[in-house]
Amino acid sequence: MSVCNGAFALGRAGLLTGKTVTLHHSAYGMFAASFPDVSVRRGARYVDSGTVATAGGLSSGIDLALHAVDRFFGRKAALRTALDLEYQGTGWTDPDSNTAYLERPISTAEHPLCPVCEMEVLPTAPLRREHEGRTYLFCAEGCKTMFERMPEKFVFQ
Repeated sequence: MSVCNGAFALGRAGLLTGKTVTLHHSAYGMFAASFPDVSVRRGARYVDSGTVATAGGLSSGIDLALHAVDRFFGRKAALRTALDLEYQGTGWTDPDSNTAYLERPISTAEHPLCPVCEMEVLPTAPLRREHEGRTYLFCAEGCKTMFERMPEKFVFQ
């Protein structure tokens, strides 16, 4: 199991080839570009692929853990565990409940987004790159470098 961007470690270890995963929404694009043989599922709190399971951000990890308790020990044990943890979230009962991150956000001139990690950047951001007649702004040098290596992975109409 991995939580948040721990999916990168599983990907580097070769454990995710041919599988579907999720991870923190800020890394969807970067992960997909880094591991083209892995499918990234947006809007999922967690993905259970049988032998490997991945979760989105930190609280999604709690949901994945409760899902694992449910899977191996039953719903009653999972409900008791949630109660003991004083955890009131219900995302563990619905892995597709992270719909706020289902769609790729749209970058606009007023609210530009880094095309790699989708983080909001200032319109005056110094890290920029022209590509096919369009200016792209970046939040960090690493995102700009990744874009320059494979812009086709991050250019969307």
